[in-house]
Amino acid sequence: MTSTYNFGKTVSYSFDDAIEKVTEELAKEGFGILATIDVAATMKKKLDLDMPAYQILGACNPQLAHRGLEIDPALGVLLPCNIVVRQDEANQVHVDFMEPEIVLELVTNPEMEAIAIDAKARLARVVEAL
Repeated sequence: MTSTYNFGKTVSYSFDDAIEKVTEELAKEGFGILATIDVAATMKKKLDLDMPAYQILGACNPQLAHRGLEIDPALGVLLPCNIVVRQDEANQVHVDFMEPEIVLELVTNPEMEAIAIDAKARLARVVEAL
């Protein structure tokens, strides 16, 4: 479940339990959920399409965000860190994390690298705990 822009894993939790567990583990690493987007509900409402459960969690670590915004005030366009909790057609639940090192490569300031490494380490610990 990895690509150049994400990493994650398939979990043995139900969809709702996966969201709860991800939220708990993120909090241990200093992240809070700023926004939740229910993609499946939106597709049903706007397009009358049915799809498996799919939510995007907008997670933010205020300390890391503050450091990054001090370096580049426009960084907000790349925030928050998105995490997808999704269920597939076979009812397996997957948790996918945005790859902060790749995303923050878009910022051409070398000071951003340390923040990206820190964010990746924290998110990797969340994945390990799932």
